[in-house]
Amino acid sequence: MDNLTDLAYGRMVKSASPPSRGVKNFLVSFLVGGSICALGQGLIRLYLRLGLAEEAAFPAASITLVFLAALATGLNIFDRLAKHAGGGTLVPITGFSNAMTAAALEFKSEGYVLGLGAKLFTIAGPVIVYGVAAGVIYGLILYLFKLY
Repeated sequence: MDNLTDLAYGRMVKSASPPSRGVKNFLVSFLVGGSICALGQGLIRLYLRLGLAEEAAFPAASITLVFLAALATGLNIFDRLAKHAGGGTLVPITGFSNAMTAAALEFKSEGYVLGLGAKLFTIAGPVIVYGVAAGVIYGLILYLFKLY
């Protein structure tokens, strides 16, 4: 195995890999991701029509998308959709909700603290850390350059 050339290794990988359905995967991913975004926009419009202020309609739509993605994960719908839609389901808010919910469901049998809580924050922890760090850096830039 040590004397395997790059070309021979490439051929071996190609023969073992399933054929790519590039254009079909791209289109399905685009349509599913676009549908999730359109659902979010529709929720914003719905909440505005129901009388919610604009400052409240946007977070309400985000919360609804997080809830729907978590519910779909719990009902095993999200994974079946992701199997066919690929990256289209990774629209940030729904993909993050799925990752959090899937981790919680997988480790709930280990208890609430060491199972659910610990595994839940292995996913959320980096996002929270980098989000807070970015907020501090942006705040400092705004403060130092008097852009506020």
